Amino acid sequence: MLNTLINIEVRDETAPLEAVILGTARDLGTPFYNYVDPKKWTGQEAPEDDQITDPKSRLHLMAGSYPLEGDLRRENDCFARVLAKYNVRVYQPMTLPSTNQVFTRDIGFVIDNTFIKSNMGTQERQSEFFAIRDIVSKIAQEVWFPPQYVKVEGGDVMPFKDKIFIGQGIDKDLHLRTNRSNAAAIEYLQTKFPKKEVIGIPLLKSDKFAKENALHLDCVFQPIGNNDACIIYPAGFANKDDAEYLMNLFGGKENAIILDSADHMFNMNSNIFSISPNVIVSGQNEAEFGWLNAQLEERGFVVEKIPYSETSKMGGLLRCSTLPLRRTYNQV
Repeated sequence: MLNTLINIEVRDETAPLEAVILGTARDLGTPFYNYVDPKKWTGQEAPEDDQITDPKSRLHLMAGSYPLEGDLRRENDCFARVLAKYNVRVYQPMTLPSTNQVFTRDIGFVIDNTFIKSNMGTQERQSEFFAIRDIVSKIAQEVWFPPQYVKVEGGDVMPFKDKIFIGQGIDKDLHLRTNRSNAAAIEYLQTKFPKKEVIGIPLLKSDKFAKENALHLDCVFQPIGNNDACIIYPAGFANKDDAEYLMNLFGGKENAIILDSADHMFNMNSNIFSISPNVIVSGQNEAEFGWLNAQLEERGFVVEKIPYSETSKMGGLLRCSTLPLRRTYNQV
């Protein structure tokens, strides 16, 4: 039971982290095994009798390589230990029976001093918010509950100073399961934050092919450092001008780690997590993260490498597993 109020503040992705909700890998239950081989689909959209919500999970279910709970718990514990090493206050959801609660990023997010509950695109995940209600009830500042027609998931939301970026699908992909945030989310946040510019970033989506699906904005882009650099996968953007715009905003191409293959995106190389401007948590698997980690270390970052490849099989990684509540900012 929490006895003290929680002060929240998140303006960007890289300021020193003080408090975070880390997902839990306990009592995940049995994943939905009712899938249809994509070779039997009549189109690009998953048929109704296929219960899988993202193509990477389906791929591993079909291959018999979907992760075991014990492995996921070990990876989750490694992440918690690294956060504790840097004196981050870690909260975790209460455990819901037979519920996958690893990717807590999607169930809510903080912008400035406001907590916003997500309305997730997949009905199966709606119950996850109830597991953090006790935490949210202790927040000292405002908590907003958008109307149900506003669909938004935290993986698509990136605040940056006077801007808020929101990932979303393009018109032809709006019916896909992998389209998680809609245009109403942009309108809602623009109304709620009138002094900020809310910018929609169209992404390429696929229910069928994991290497062609940008599930969220953080699957193709993330700021690093002092907001003067970024990791980016330009091929995941529907409009290449958006990738250029973001690179220029965060230091230009010379400061961008450009992911140039679908394998980089598939391995979630942009979904690392910044504890501070100079400390980044990344995966330790050399085949999946070796190139990225070398790039980060060459740029002077301290890279905390942890095992997270089993978690990655479910379509998310380190940023997906966190819901930052408070970062530190110098008061002017």
